[in-house]
Amino acid sequence: MARKRLACRECHYVNDPDSQTCDNCGSTSLTEDWAGYVVITHPEESEIADEMNVSEPGGYALKVR
Repeated sequence: MARKRLACRECHYVNDPDSQTCDNCGSTSLTEDWAGYVVITHPEESEIADEMNVSEPGGYALKVR
């Protein structure tokens, strides 16, 4: 069975399952306990990115526990 990807509790960026730190912000606070997924390609033009305080393109979890 495939391992679930890890979401960062700080910035919600979704990382590979074997990550030790977030590829986006460098935090070590990663979790498998997340829900929802959004891909932001142009954060400077995105209302969702603005709401989520996202400035870098990538995949983000909508809810992180």
